Amino acid sequence: MLQQALTHRSHSGVHNERLEFLGDSILNCVVASMLFDRFAKIDEGDLSRLRANLVKQQSLYEIAQRLELSQFLRLGEGELKSGGFRRPSILADTVEALFGAIFLDGGFEAARLVINNLYKPVLETVDPKTLGKDAKTLLQEYLQSRKIALPVYTVVATHGAAHNQEFEVECAVPKLNIQVLGSGGSRRAAEQAAAKKALEAAQALALTATKRTRRPKQAQLSLSVAVAQVPEDGARSTRSGKAAQKATERTLEKSALPALSQIADETPEVPRRVASAETAIVQPLTRRGADDAALADIEEEVEGLKARVA
Repeated sequence: MLQQALTHRSHSGVHNERLEFLGDSILNCVVASMLFDRFAKIDEGDLSRLRANLVKQQSLYEIAQRLELSQFLRLGEGELKSGGFRRPSILADTVEALFGAIFLDGGFEAARLVINNLYKPVLETVDPKTLGKDAKTLLQEYLQSRKIALPVYTVVATHGAAHNQEFEVECAVPKLNIQVLGSGGSRRAAEQAAAKKALEAAQALALTATKRTRRPKQAQLSLSVAVAQVPEDGARSTRSGKAAQKATERTLEKSALPALSQIADETPEVPRRVASAETAIVQPLTRRGADDAALADIEEEVEGLKARVA
């Protein structure tokens, strides 16, 4: 039974096509049951979409690769020469034939356990909102939600003989400066591969931008706290004369000026923010009556920061 399940029709008259038919039905039944149990709040339409995605050729082909099934196939001479042992359709059909053979040999429960074990790791990573949508669709939805023009796909190369060509496609998103290449056994497959890489690149850019926008806020917060800590003039402070001046300088040295330096090092829009920081530190000190020497030191620090980012 196992030998028949691994035999392609090009090899002999006793092949796996009838077992494939049987295995396909069993697979659909078991996967439907797994989805029904796992996703209790999903309606019939979405369950059907998920099942169709999980039992399609590409999903079965990936399972065959995990099992290293290609080395066990029984193919005719012509299929062997043309690389049939790598062909997704042949490998996917063989997986279904194996399910059919297991059912005939051990019954439905045996087939269910095998399918469950093979699909359990797949279901762990399933996102019901995106599964069933191909990479081109997901990329298009991602860009449209951010009002970015749709990607441009261009075939840049083809390799191999006419019956076994490999396509190389470029996916470009000019606004995000993304240009990636994808390859596949057909133009559509190559476009899908390129779209997947482009989507990953776009999401990575968005994540990096989010991190950058968070850092300046932390620096500005430290700066604001530092300015708030600068002592008021003699009318409001218990300190006086040189003691107040030294306290002011210590506060600036420990918090305000390092915060300003952090802004200069980390903020993309440095010049504008340095000018803003200068206003935040120097002008309040002028109003609060700090002496000329202290102000001169502070202004010198600010000018140094400006020179670093000019």
